Amino acid sequence: MRYQRNNRTINKRLHGDVVLSPPDTTLMVVVAFLVVIGLMAIFSAGAPKCMEAGENPASFAIKQFIYMLVGLVGLRYFGRLDYKKLKDWAVPFSWFVIIMLGLVDFTPLGANVNGATRWINIGPIQFQPSEMTKLAVILLLSSAFYKTKDIFDSQKFTKYFMPILIMMFLVYKQPNLSMVILLMLISTVMYLSVSGSVKYMIASGIAAVSVFITSFMLFGQKLLHGYQMSRIKIWLNPESDPYGAGYNIIQSLLAFAAGGFWGVGYGNSKQKLYWLPEGHTDFIFAVIAEELGFLGCFLVIGLFLTFIHRGIIISSRCTDMLGKLMAIGITLSIGLQAFINMSVSSSLIPATGVPLPFISYGGTSLIVSMCMVGILLNISRKRIKRIRTNEYPQQR
Repeated sequence: MRYQRNNRTINKRLHGDVVLSPPDTTLMVVVAFLVVIGLMAIFSAGAPKCMEAGENPASFAIKQFIYMLVGLVGLRYFGRLDYKKLKDWAVPFSWFVIIMLGLVDFTPLGANVNGATRWINIGPIQFQPSEMTKLAVILLLSSAFYKTKDIFDSQKFTKYFMPILIMMFLVYKQPNLSMVILLMLISTVMYLSVSGSVKYMIASGIAAVSVFITSFMLFGQKLLHGYQMSRIKIWLNPESDPYGAGYNIIQSLLAFAAGGFWGVGYGNSKQKLYWLPEGHTDFIFAVIAEELGFLGCFLVIGLFLTFIHRGIIISSRCTDMLGKLMAIGITLSIGLQAFINMSVSSSLIPATGVPLPFISYGGTSLIVSMCMVGILLNISRKRIKRIRTNEYPQQR
């Protein structure tokens, strides 16, 4: 007995303990800057709307600060939790998200805002389950592809791919087409990241486009919601309805023009007063452009590009495929969402309801984004085995 106990002690010291290196410092600094810029922008852009409603001018900023604190708790928790354990969470978490989406679509708990039912109201708490679908899809695909890239496995389809299709359907029903497109892009890139067949993706893309064109020819505008067709037409010619559907994008472009190179100064935006209705959410980048000018836009874009750069480096340096896939999925999710939001504000693409990560007002978006950053920071920590070959116990 004494020999076996001593032998176990020797093996433990030979194999050593796993030591974690510090997380990626650059990534933490970038996220901190983005969150602080977001709080400042929300205070500036949201103050007029708060005063109009008879509330504290800093109401939106205070709420966002509280969401940030909750997000920090999530970031710290996932930053310490071994990301490999998330593989066991993927399926249960996804079905939880599906249940929440079902409550939005089919129960009175779903709250309708601006013609879309995307939020759940439970007393004073309001959150948007569709934001959680990004993390659910990343976890599902990482768990499905980290061993094999086969997509025709029936067991894998039932366990991993079926929940993704259900989530996409429920999100589309809200309607939230922009989130569905984002989820499809994330899925495509994650599949290609494991050297998936490009032929399958091209064939699937051609089939999807063919089905869409055929359906559009047969059903016309019934295929898309009325406001979605309007957004495409207005994007091509916003001046055709300057006081209706084209109003937001015209006012957003005026904010960019007024900002110029240096900006009009923090807090001095005029568009946020009466002309830009969603200045603290979807079009917050336009307010930043007006107040901080080209330099402010360059700073925000540079921070997101640095975020993407660090995420790719973390993914490439990770020693296992599960971590690589999670890292690339999280990086793509946040980076692509930022690109879509900023492109909408500058009229590069048609208007969508996608918030600017870390910056736009919204508790669910901020909390989910910070939790994903926590996972990314955890992946960035190198697992180093400390081996000690001396100090053997003396055998008697």
